[in-house]
Amino acid sequence: MKKTIAFIKKEMVLCIALLLAVISSCIIPPDKEYAGYIDFRTLAILFCLMSVMAGLQKMGVFGWIARGLLRRVKGFGSLVQVLMLLCFFSGMFITNDVALITFVPFTFTVLGMMGGELRRKLVLPLVAMQTIAANLGSMLTPIGNPQNLYLYGRAGMSIGSFLLLMLPYVLFALVLLLIWGVVLGRRRFGEWKPETVNPGEQKEIPFLAKKGRRFLICYLLLFLLCLLTVAHVLPWQVVLGVVLGSILLTDRQILAKVDYSLLLTFAGFFVFIGNVGRIPAFCSFLEGAVGGREVYAAIAASQVISNVPAALLLSGFTENYRQLLIGVNLGGLGTLIASMASLISYKYVAREETERKGAYMAVFTVSNLCFLAGMVLFHMILGKIFG
Repeated sequence: MKKTIAFIKKEMVLCIALLLAVISSCIIPPDKEYAGYIDFRTLAILFCLMSVMAGLQKMGVFGWIARGLLRRVKGFGSLVQVLMLLCFFSGMFITNDVALITFVPFTFTVLGMMGGELRRKLVLPLVAMQTIAANLGSMLTPIGNPQNLYLYGRAGMSIGSFLLLMLPYVLFALVLLLIWGVVLGRRRFGEWKPETVNPGEQKEIPFLAKKGRRFLICYLLLFLLCLLTVAHVLPWQVVLGVVLGSILLTDRQILAKVDYSLLLTFAGFFVFIGNVGRIPAFCSFLEGAVGGREVYAAIAASQVISNVPAALLLSGFTENYRQLLIGVNLGGLGTLIASMASLISYKYVAREETERKGAYMAVFTVSNLCFLAGMVLFHMILGKIFG
């Protein structure tokens, strides 16, 4: 029983998705239309991207990049900006989840070199802002986060139209983050010396060895194939076979790093959405509630069920995917569960700063609400300008 409760707590969104799928299946019994519910293309691309990113992360590529940047740090303000912007820009290409998994632990290590009191004062606001930065940076590209990949495919958008839609929001978010970084960088947290944050050289870098270079080239080529699939250049079935076969030949342990609970969550919501779409009264109600209010409906829903399930759920009741895309991305700001990626940072804080989990929640929530208010205001201004 304890293991069951622990699993439910850990995979709450997955359990809700599967429960909704089962309940809706009691109303709409399984039939041949079920086969059309699941977007196998989205699931396949997600699996491929997560596998490739797990391989690159295991080889230490992202940590190596971070250490190279930090060796160029010349001041306290630069340190803050680098640690924050690493999450912002990497989130665009390696997803917000991977960015936080990689760079939040790295931040704890770097701040630990600066002394106990300095680390104590800086770690909570910086980790909170790294989380916000990863969520905001990942808005720009279809591969930045799961909801982008899904809605991009659902809407049938081109890469160019996607980038143009989200670029103003990402640029404004970058301005807000840079302002915050300057403000924090000028605060007096104590005495420090730039050389104390030099992360040094990694004793063994797997991808620089002869065998490692071959693996690195392999993973980079697989990543390129994933991008071509996202751009509708290559069929997802072929790329799925190539990625899976390559991983099995190079390092099958990487497959254990894939977030299968996310894939099952998608599948559960696909079944639920497909079933409720066949219930006229419920379908009519949600279409009326969401239609014309996609951005704000998505923001509100994200605060309760997180932005990935919100994208999956609401996409079944509106065809204005562009506004829905904006809404679920902005909706990743706010509560801790608004973006499931935010839970990654929280887990690290809970482990490293056990007695200050409450303080982190306060800093995180206030910071998120401020950024959410700023981004919503920017959206409203854009709406006034462009109608």
